[in-house]
Amino acid sequence: MIQAIGLTSNPRKELPPVVDDVSFEAHAGRVTMLLGAPGAGKTTALRLMLELQPGRGITYFRGRPLHSIGHPSREVGVLLGDVPGHPARTVRGHVRMLCAAAGVPVRRGDEVLEAVGLVSLEEKRLGTLSRGMDRRLGLACALLGDPHTLVLDEPARGLSAGENRWLHGMLRAYADQGGTVLSTTADPKEAARTADRVVTLDQGRLVADQPVADFSRTRLRPRVAVRTPHAARLSALLTKEARTDRRSVEVAEDGGNRISVYGSTCAEVGETAFRHGIVVHQLADETGDMGPGAGVSHTEGPTAPDEGTPSAVRPSTEQPSAVPPPTAPSACAATPDAGHPDNPLDSPPADRPPADRPPTDLRAGDEARVLESGSSAGLPPPLSVRSTPRPLHPLRYEIRRATGVGTGFLVGAAVLVVSALTAVLLARIGHTPQPRLLAAWPRELPLPPAAIGAGLLGALAFGDEFRHPALAANRGGVPRRPALLTAKLLVASAAALVLAVLTVGCDAELLHLVYGRELIEIPANWLSLSASWLGLVIGCAWAGVLAAGVFRSTTAGLATVVAVPLLLGPVVRKLAEGPPVRTAAGAPPRMREVDPLRWSFGGERYLEGALRMIAQPVGGALALSLVVLLCAYLLTSLRNRAR
Repeated sequence: MIQAIGLTSNPRKELPPVVDDVSFEAHAGRVTMLLGAPGAGKTTALRLMLELQPGRGITYFRGRPLHSIGHPSREVGVLLGDVPGHPARTVRGHVRMLCAAAGVPVRRGDEVLEAVGLVSLEEKRLGTLSRGMDRRLGLACALLGDPHTLVLDEPARGLSAGENRWLHGMLRAYADQGGTVLSTTADPKEAARTADRVVTLDQGRLVADQPVADFSRTRLRPRVAVRTPHAARLSALLTKEARTDRRSVEVAEDGGNRISVYGSTCAEVGETAFRHGIVVHQLADETGDMGPGAGVSHTEGPTAPDEGTPSAVRPSTEQPSAVPPPTAPSACAATPDAGHPDNPLDSPPADRPPADRPPTDLRAGDEARVLESGSSAGLPPPLSVRSTPRPLHPLRYEIRRATGVGTGFLVGAAVLVVSALTAVLLARIGHTPQPRLLAAWPRELPLPPAAIGAGLLGALAFGDEFRHPALAANRGGVPRRPALLTAKLLVASAAALVLAVLTVGCDAELLHLVYGRELIEIPANWLSLSASWLGLVIGCAWAGVLAAGVFRSTTAGLATVVAVPLLLGPVVRKLAEGPPVRTAAGAPPRMREVDPLRWSFGGERYLEGALRMIAQPVGGALALSLVVLLCAYLLTSLRNRAR
């Protein structure tokens, strides 16, 4: 059950809030539809409920707000807009990555893909999926954690008639198993066809909260659509006859040669036109829309139609909800057959709970077809997962995220090529020390290509995730969990380590092939040089991860990596070049004397080497920037948690 209380968005300068004091409930076992025209505040209301947007109010999911739920994907499945995934990632890779985030086995991903009918498309890229397939994938991601509640933002928008029927059947089957479904739509007919309860918004305010039967009676009205070259004359005649017979008939001119007649039937309108010799080009029963405020302003429903008039709550199951109201053939009988395939007003599925739905008169064949479309791909089996903070497998999630697209591999290949060419060019020019030659690090550049590439890979760890938020299927943002940050730092370190080793190896091999062995002799201090090289590359990767996490941008992360030697490096160098008042000579032996456990295997030498590496301008600037970025990351995490 969902309880939304006092949802109000923050005002925008002098404009009123998009959502203003909206409260409603969505019960388990029911499909609740949030109805409103574009701009009415439906999406904003959902974002406020999911705590994705600042504002006032609170939403309880089975008695608890979302921020107090340890495992949100187990409680709420979310689909807002398109699937928030990298367009180059495959369907199967995206679902498996989210399986690691939700802490469910990989076979769960295969089950939900089979349930939504995407098994044959699991190797397709997300960027190549059609609108209907994207909706199916989004629903699969929402069902991964076997949630009790589904929150969907206009899931049927842009779908074909068959995809629409499949989606409605899936949501109905989910609700019949005891789940809570909250969806949004801008089409009143779709709300009448799909929902058990309709909550209507208009300009950010709640104007109606009704069972579907009351909504259909007060919001939708049966009408007769007439198209004739003598629209004005026929309108006057119908109004005059209704006044004479004291019947409640309303005639509305829709412009041109089309009029809409409320409170009458095809037979009565056709007989009037025949008696007065008026040519009629179209005569059809339709369902009209009285506007968003109809449920409030009309305490009594419109005059009940005659027995031959189709019910106002017979939405079409043969037409998509996004198309305009369908029209019948140019001549219609006084009592249209509700089960006829050409009748534009058919009955809703028969598996809707009878408490909130009006009577229906489906034929047996239509009912079987509707039930078959809703159950052709059944829901995945229930799942038992432990309730712990997500992502439950952060390292596995991060590995699948990093290896699921080819961006990292392309960056690595580009770095190796640039480094190799730079090393050959530096060797040809000469006057370059061997360590800089193997690292392909000219004195004119602030960082070697490998360090810049490692920083870019680290920045992609968070920046790419904010541009294509993989965890948005749960709550829409990347959670700032220490375990997730640790996993990102570990994966970035591994990638930087591999990149650093491959860079030196490729440069050495190419130099050996071009110039011989004299340029690749192993120096005596190779151990300290290797440690400095690995520390530089891994430190740049960490700086990229932390900067992208703080600024939520890949560009900002890479800019921070490059700015460290350009801005902080000269400052550290200037401080180091000043005359020292005191020196730290003999610090390692004194630390050995203080340490009660005593250093073994000459540990003070490694400590002295690490301190000497940090004392270098670039190393000191990098260490200082890492400390600052880590503190900024922790502060923003605490601030978001306090909010």
